[in-house]
Amino acid sequence: MKTLLFTAAAAALLIPVAANAQAPQDDAGSRRIEPYVGVMGGIHNFDSETGKEGIPPVGYRGRLVEGVAGVNARVAGPVVVGVEGTASKGVSGDIDWEYGVAGRAGVKAGKDSLIFGKVGYKWVNFDALGPDSRDYHGMTYGAGVELSPADMGGSAQSSNIRLRVQADTMGNFRSIRPMAGVVAKF
Repeated sequence: MKTLLFTAAAAALLIPVAANAQAPQDDAGSRRIEPYVGVMGGIHNFDSETGKEGIPPVGYRGRLVEGVAGVNARVAGPVVVGVEGTASKGVSGDIDWEYGVAGRAGVKAGKDSLIFGKVGYKWVNFDALGPDSRDYHGMTYGAGVELSPADMGGSAQSSNIRLRVQADTMGNFRSIRPMAGVVAKF
């Protein structure tokens, strides 16, 4: 199962390259398909109650570094849909790693920023349970914003770099996962 997931993650990293090569442009010259990659950091705090995922009720938490890769497509005016994959490594605390995939929907705001919501599936492994512990998994939900320097006082109409802030939860809203970082679109 892990081999299949790592293969899928590697394939997801190739999507931006392929999409960029074939990205059609609309009448104004902006891309309708936007592949992106990014790096984020944050924390993941789990409740001290057991949810459907079966995570032991001890209030696990940890700091994470996360890689993100995905692709957005403008479907009508400012409306955007997309898919992204993530892989996170715990740098302190109880979490060893997390990985997942999510669908996104959003609205372009200002010159080049994006407000989005996402729904997906996430797997989590805890350092606190030992090296051969099982993976816990469940649905994940979140919302966030990607701020373009073009909307923060820049004179350009768009930018390939966005500052991203988001908050996610897992399962039956038994965790909170605020993250922040930088995303580069192609």
